[in-house]
Amino acid sequence: MQIEVVGVKFRHNNNIYSFSPNGIEVKKGDYVLVETEKGNDIGRVVEEEKKIDASTLEDGLKNVLKIATNQEVKKAEENDNIARGYTSDIRKIVKDMALEMKVISVEGNYDLSRITVNFTADERVDFRNLAKKLAENYKTRIELRQIGPRDAVRAMGALGMCGKECCCCQGFGDCEHVSIKMAKNQNLSLNPSAISGICGKLLCCLAYENDNYVEILKQMPKMNSFVDTPEGRGKVVYNDLFNKKVSVRFEQENLSEIKEFDVNKIKIEKHAIENK
Repeated sequence: MQIEVVGVKFRHNNNIYSFSPNGIEVKKGDYVLVETEKGNDIGRVVEEEKKIDASTLEDGLKNVLKIATNQEVKKAEENDNIARGYTSDIRKIVKDMALEMKVISVEGNYDLSRITVNFTADERVDFRNLAKKLAENYKTRIELRQIGPRDAVRAMGALGMCGKECCCCQGFGDCEHVSIKMAKNQNLSLNPSAISGICGKLLCCLAYENDNYVEILKQMPKMNSFVDTPEGRGKVVYNDLFNKKVSVRFEQENLSEIKEFDVNKIKIEKHAIENK
């Protein structure tokens, strides 16, 4: 069954969530008040109305309640700033209670009826007393959310080794599964410091061109396999994936010579195709 949805983003999340327009005419760029599992909140429409298959939705579809007024959007920003201002005090409370956790950021929803404290921790933390104390201090509902290293960098902001803002901070890489195989596909050094980001996890950008590398590798011979070339049979010592060229070593008596060939100029046995 096809249903109509609009895509909405929230202030502290790069993901796009689907909501029913609920008969309300909204356009890209509008700020809307929507229902969520944790209460109502304001988000921005980033994808205009479209039809999708209902079976692709993991959870039930929530509704757009109305288009937010300028005053409501301004008040939501003010309340979020108020919540962020609590960060240093909450960190002090955590320190005084000797809890083994690091407060990364504090967020408030549009009417400050809920404050979310994002934290990291190496072990499971019993934060029940902390939640009670914060609820008493700020007279609102408190959510304590443990996040991973990537989410922590996304919340704080950082520059990557490339000198640009980290991908996760720009809204990229959120849904990508990154694996060490992607680094191998690209002939990159497997030194952890060379392929890990600020968060200590594998670089998000490893996934960006991986599909292209996978397709190219299907055409290339395995390293150390033997191939037939216009100049005889030799051993593969290097694959130039960008230019689709293969370096082949020829051994003749006491001489060793390496020559480069276009991959379409050599004959590769089926079992010797790379990435098989």
